[in-house]
Amino acid sequence: MATYCLTVARLQLALGHGARRLHISTAYRAKAKVSMSRFEPSSFISYEKLQSNVDIVRKRLNRPLTLSEKIVYGHLDDPHNQEIDRGRTYLRLRPDRVAMQDATAQMAMLQFISSGLPRVAVPSTIHCDHLIEAQIGGAKDLARAKEVNQEVYNFLSSAGAKYGVGFWKPGSGIIHQIILENYAYPGVMLIGTDSHTPNGGGLGGICIGVGGADAVDVMAGIPWELKCPKVIGVKLTGTLSGWTSPKDVILKVAGILTVKGGTGAIVEYHGPGVDSISCTGMATICNMGAEIGATTSVFPYNHRMRTYLEKTGRAEIAAVADEYSDLLVPDKGCEYDQIIELNLDELKPHINGPFTPDLAHPVSEVGAAAQKNGWPLEVKVGLIGSCTNSSYEDMGRAASVAKQALDKGLKCKAQFTVTPGSEQIRATIERDGYSKILGDVGGVVLANACGPCIGQWDRRDVKKGEKNTIVTSFNRNFTARNDANPATHAFVTSPEIVTALAIAGTLNFNPETDYLTAPNGEKFKLEPPNGDELPSKDFDPGQDTYQHPPADGSSLKVNVNPQSNRLQLLEPFDKWNGNDLENMQVLIKVKGKCTTDHISAAGPWLKFRGHLDNISNNMLIGAVNSENDAVNKIKNHLTGEYGGVPDVARHYKANGISWVVVGDDNYGEGSSREHAALEPRHLGGRAIIVKSFARIHETNLKKQGLLPLTFNNPSDYDKIRPDDKISIRGLKSFAPGKPLTAVLKHSDGTEETLQLNHSFNETQIQWFQAGSALNRMKEMQH
Repeated sequence: MATYCLTVARLQLALGHGARRLHISTAYRAKAKVSMSRFEPSSFISYEKLQSNVDIVRKRLNRPLTLSEKIVYGHLDDPHNQEIDRGRTYLRLRPDRVAMQDATAQMAMLQFISSGLPRVAVPSTIHCDHLIEAQIGGAKDLARAKEVNQEVYNFLSSAGAKYGVGFWKPGSGIIHQIILENYAYPGVMLIGTDSHTPNGGGLGGICIGVGGADAVDVMAGIPWELKCPKVIGVKLTGTLSGWTSPKDVILKVAGILTVKGGTGAIVEYHGPGVDSISCTGMATICNMGAEIGATTSVFPYNHRMRTYLEKTGRAEIAAVADEYSDLLVPDKGCEYDQIIELNLDELKPHINGPFTPDLAHPVSEVGAAAQKNGWPLEVKVGLIGSCTNSSYEDMGRAASVAKQALDKGLKCKAQFTVTPGSEQIRATIERDGYSKILGDVGGVVLANACGPCIGQWDRRDVKKGEKNTIVTSFNRNFTARNDANPATHAFVTSPEIVTALAIAGTLNFNPETDYLTAPNGEKFKLEPPNGDELPSKDFDPGQDTYQHPPADGSSLKVNVNPQSNRLQLLEPFDKWNGNDLENMQVLIKVKGKCTTDHISAAGPWLKFRGHLDNISNNMLIGAVNSENDAVNKIKNHLTGEYGGVPDVARHYKANGISWVVVGDDNYGEGSSREHAALEPRHLGGRAIIVKSFARIHETNLKKQGLLPLTFNNPSDYDKIRPDDKISIRGLKSFAPGKPLTAVLKHSDGTEETLQLNHSFNETQIQWFQAGSALNRMKEMQH
């Protein structure tokens, strides 16, 4: 292996702190209007350093390594002494960079401000993509968002400038597409405050979604902790063709593994089938790995990634990756904790849903399943785009389907929306005619933002409660996620299948076999879609929307108006008082699926993401109460009356009563939003006791000083009654691997004792004792 390594100057350019376009021709740079401003020294790990760490670990473990292990262990803080045991030990890591979207960046930056540190220690960026509501169309919606969110955008822009964080303005695009185009590269370790950060695995990086408090650790220069992941291998053979797309790979895998089958593991794709998938297609597969609970997903470096790097102005990185290609693929003979084999020759187009992303159906069978289950067959809206499927190739394949219909005189029967992933994608598909085709068939091009995928959709074609079906190329389809209507049946599939179903207007249509009828009565079948992987004329970068931080922002001010209803400086949470937690009231015993959307709804609540007290008014308002099967209706055991969950929690807090939440399996699946942990802590919660947790949410709860605990016997969930008082004992001897005890006091005077397990390590126990991870960080500064 060559010991070739870039010089510091070249690496700062290649992997720089926020360059919008990197290593591009003079003409392209001029067109992009790129300001090649001074690059700050990066805390990146060069390939030489990565190789050195891997060599140390390989010698210690004396076995071949998976690709995931190479990149993760290559970023160890102490590769000589770190205990490494997949699925058991906690690793201390040094990620290369941090990315935050605007909804989560508010709380992350508020926490960073509270830390008292002068500047971020690693390259970091903020991306304004979550606060733009889809209403009319791209330009008007963007203008309205800039007006409505001016206070928040000004805060993020000024905080970025002061603390050394790059700022991508509203309209830039979706965080994960921007990362793929600018910051991801083979072998990088990047953490992002959004659960779909794993998108970067399409470029061979280990990119992990985290809560804002984790991001603050990395930005503060503190080693970041991650439980050593297991590795699930997905071996791909055969070749994608016809109507089958990269999306179908992950839709199929989600059906196999379910929404929690990847928890605690990295999903590593390998095998000869990998080379038939484009780089952006690999990103699609990695992106939706969040829906199976995986820590992240990754593909090995190959020629498809090299081409993408070259097309996005990063040929120099591709050249170095070629030199280190052995480092960027799994070792021969490496072992996986689980293996799944998929033959792409046999894979059929899939559509998953409704209400959960792991309910998988071949497209050929979904119509029959809908009729059997009473799901509405009529497709009301088809929506393409999102961070999952908004690449140039995605748009080209969708446009190729749309053009066939137009050529026969047909338009969409359903409403149809198009969300470009970035300003660069928007400008390029407009130049190359895709936007016109998609518009002519009935599509409305929305802003370069998350929009309907995260509930930022002012939908008016159906009333709330009206049963209807939508199909999307998004990643997540939980109840009421897209449009706040719990009766909307949302299905997830590829952009080309969405387009075909929007044209047909029904779920009961299989484009591989079924015919459409043209206005003149002619019956015709759609040909399989096609689309260029990358634009032959190179990308059009569009408008320059990036703001680089100044070299020294220490004199700059970040103002938060005390009267603001959208931003609020944080007050430290109280420290543990040294005693067991006695006689805590059960606030709510949650029944069934409880995602972060149920715990802290998005949509209209996004505007309060920087104001902890205001956003706490949405705490658990979507969760189902086991006592009465009602939503946001629980009994206040002080007054005997029923009220909303946040109102009852506030009443308990005002009266000095601590409380607990009891939950079911995979509690907190979905988004990385730490507000789902901050709100219970703010309103007086002390513990969350469930059958099992989703990874990010469990960590977020620990960071905020709460106790995420699991029943030693899952059937003990049934022993807890909604009016119980619970004491948690054993905290004075709280230690890793040592269970705690819960004493249930029933209203009839009887008591029961349960064993509760936890996954705290020594450092995390110190977070609990200090009251939060942020409190502990401050203690360590003194």
